[in-house]
Amino acid sequence: MITIRKNITLPIQEWRAYKAILSKAAQATLSAIPTHPKGDLTIVLTNDAQIHSLNRQYRGIDSPTDVLSFMIEEINPQSGRKYLGDVVISLDRAREQAAAAGHLLTTELALLGVHGVLHLCGYDHEQSADKAQMWAMQDTILALLKIQPASFAE
Repeated sequence: MITIRKNITLPIQEWRAYKAILSKAAQATLSAIPTHPKGDLTIVLTNDAQIHSLNRQYRGIDSPTDVLSFMIEEINPQSGRKYLGDVVISLDRAREQAAAAGHLLTTELALLGVHGVLHLCGYDHEQSADKAQMWAMQDTILALLKIQPASFAE
């Protein structure tokens, strides 16, 4: 099960649109990785202040970021299913990045959702070979969603 939550106040129409795209992004990502065990996850939409605090606490980086992933991989006692972890996305950062890249906010949220869920599935971008693999997987999943961020069109 994919749970989408928010820790910020949003107009209901906006929230519905963001929730829908994040859910589609997470589903598409899990479906694109046939060898990865399926499980539950949560995506939380928050603001720069909250993600800044998490980034400082868990990564020792004293600044906001766009997305954080917290791999948990435990069995959910309520459902008996594997719980993959949590993805936290800053809506503030997503807005800025979408404007800078020249694409829609929903496109940026899809990209960040895919990126965060890939991290929960073990993908990383610390090494150049791993980064190439993760970016290729992101491109594939976004193409399946019929989303092409403007920054990828170059």
